[in-house]
Amino acid sequence: MRIHLIAIGQRMPAWVRDGYAEYATRLPPEAELRLIEIPAEKRTRKANLSRIAESEAERLRMATPAKARVIALDGRGRLLDTPALAGRVAQWMQDGRDVALWVGGPEGLTDRARKEAEFLWSLSPLTFPHPLVRVIVAEQLYRAFSIMRNHPYHRD
Repeated sequence: MRIHLIAIGQRMPAWVRDGYAEYATRLPPEAELRLIEIPAEKRTRKANLSRIAESEAERLRMATPAKARVIALDGRGRLLDTPALAGRVAQWMQDGRDVALWVGGPEGLTDRARKEAEFLWSLSPLTFPHPLVRVIVAEQLYRAFSIMRNHPYHRD
């Protein structure tokens, strides 16, 4: 199974690239985490933000592997504690399909994109900057695998 973190935005600061890489490389080979960066559309004061969000959502769709399970990261989604995430990841592994984690742009995901997802996942009731989401997701996936493997990284 591959996990595709498909995110709007490129040219992240070094701390984001380094933080993401630190955890992505710790994941087991049977759950490779791949980052796919989608360029954000230019936003101006007079830009049609709903059209931009739909265009970016379409590019998320196009970057998603066929038959992948789509998980949308969205503040309206379901909160999972880490053990619950580990349970979900174990189910994903059993299923064997690739997983696509969608991270929208500054306006978030469109209603249509949220409806297309099999699951809406909220990382927190807090709002995080989108670059930080990459690091959090990579770390939480590593933590989930550490629970699944009884590795001491995760402590209750």
